[in-house]
Amino acid sequence: MGELRGCWKTLCSAFRLTTNEDLVDAISSIPVRQSLSTRENGLFVSLFNGRLHVGCRMKKKYLLLCMVGFLFALLAFATPNHSQVSENERVVDEKVKTFLDRMRNRWRDLNVPEADGRILYDIIVQNKYKKALEVGTSTGHSAIWIAWALSKTGGKLITIEIDEGRYRQALTHFKEAGLSEYIDARLADAHRLVDELPGPFDFVFIDADKDWYTNYARALIPKLESGGCLTAHNVEEPGPQGRGRYRMRGTDEYYRYMKNLPDFQTSIHPQSRAGVAVSCKKK
Repeated sequence: MGELRGCWKTLCSAFRLTTNEDLVDAISSIPVRQSLSTRENGLFVSLFNGRLHVGCRMKKKYLLLCMVGFLFALLAFATPNHSQVSENERVVDEKVKTFLDRMRNRWRDLNVPEADGRILYDIIVQNKYKKALEVGTSTGHSAIWIAWALSKTGGKLITIEIDEGRYRQALTHFKEAGLSEYIDARLADAHRLVDELPGPFDFVFIDADKDWYTNYARALIPKLESGGCLTAHNVEEPGPQGRGRYRMRGTDEYYRYMKNLPDFQTSIHPQSRAGVAVSCKKK
């Protein structure tokens, strides 16, 4: 689009057109001719090093008309092909659905259940999030739901896994699901990498070492955009004895920490199978 604007400014300057009215007057004053051969017009257009060179032996009015048509043709090519976009989305959807159907009830290694993956997907799509981070890839089930949503919003996921075996298996799953281009998978220690990542992020999912949840939150909250969402797995409201059914050290501490932050609204998603805590940063 920048090249088109540059061409347009050059044309307007060459023909001393300063307003839209000038353009209308110039076009309306051009007499209609039924047939103009290439030889009669003597027009040639060459694109060299990003610059537009026009040579002609015809009257300025005819040149202007040709160039206006040329610019409109370029604009047509520059306009996104929505049918092509829809077709690409359909292909991605089919491939992901086929993969998830094949893998149903086969996920191990502490992956999220399908219901919780759908929750992450819905949060991203509904809020049009684009800059996502996952702490704890495992073999990739949650990352696939997140990346699938990001394929619709135009975003990308950074996901971190410390175990090389799970990391390699996740890479295979991402490729089979057709989502590799939406995922930047890192084999790293999240304790270190989370501090080093610059952000900003608008969506975060934590599903790693539970006793470090609060530390992850402290490191990531300054990098979370207003209106963004920090989610965590295996979290629930503490019961009467002060601990929930998951009895995972650190998740209760994390929940109380997030609930006490005035800039966040925190709750447990009512449809989650294994406790998805959702903390939205107020705008």
